[in-house]
Amino acid sequence: MEFWINVLKVLDTQMETPASYGIFHICWLVAMVLATVYLCVLRKNDSADRVRKVVFWLSVSVFVLEIYKQINYSFSFPDDGLKFEYLWYAFPFQFCSTPMYVGILAGLIKKGKVHDALCSYLATFSIFAGLAVMIYPGDVFTHTAGINIQTMVCHGSMLPIGAYLFATGHVKLEHKTILKALCVFTVAIAIAIGLNELAHLVGIAENHTFNMFYISPYFPSTLPLYSLVYAALPYALSLIVYIVGFTAAAYIMLLGAMGIHRLATGKKKSAAPAAVN
Repeated sequence: MEFWINVLKVLDTQMETPASYGIFHICWLVAMVLATVYLCVLRKNDSADRVRKVVFWLSVSVFVLEIYKQINYSFSFPDDGLKFEYLWYAFPFQFCSTPMYVGILAGLIKKGKVHDALCSYLATFSIFAGLAVMIYPGDVFTHTAGINIQTMVCHGSMLPIGAYLFATGHVKLEHKTILKALCVFTVAIAIAIGLNELAHLVGIAENHTFNMFYISPYFPSTLPLYSLVYAALPYALSLIVYIVGFTAAAYIMLLGAMGIHRLATGKKKSAAPAAVN
């Protein structure tokens, strides 16, 4: 037992809470860009089977770090002892948590409609989720070194994975891709609503904050911008705005990828030597 307590203490190493666009944050932004360039340039010719494996193992890595996070949040060390208390607000099913589950499923499921929908989600909604946090970290940073690394790996991996799926052609650069992704997002929303209602029914929400996707009718939303919508509109209408807004943001990610592809292929065509008559 003493050994495991020491392990947990090491995982709880403290640091000064990083500032947005401080050196810690900037280093992870650079790492995200480098990972994206590496996957999109050096790995763009990967086979479909290879793509599945890359997405699977990257998602498993994020999942392992999530397990670490849950352990770190759940254990404390009063008077050199060991205390367990689960923090329900940290339950791992927020919008930014879904890519790791979707990525693992995409890696396990062979090419087909379900696999395509899962990968489309990773290339649209997931990219939006990752960029939103990496550009505006808000309060994701803490004084625990391991948790800061975990959150940067989790969010910073979403752009490289999504861009890699586009670069390899595994996800098609076409408008109907967003409809495939929306199917997965709808399922994720349904699960979040179900979890919020279940937490309320069994009494968890009475003493703990349990607000998956920040759309629970029992707690005010703290998401930037959406919190204003949540407070101003009836719940059902605010939920519709949430779904439409996130889908629009994901669609913009798709349009951005399509635009980058057109620019890249256009430059290649213009750089090609003229035919000799």
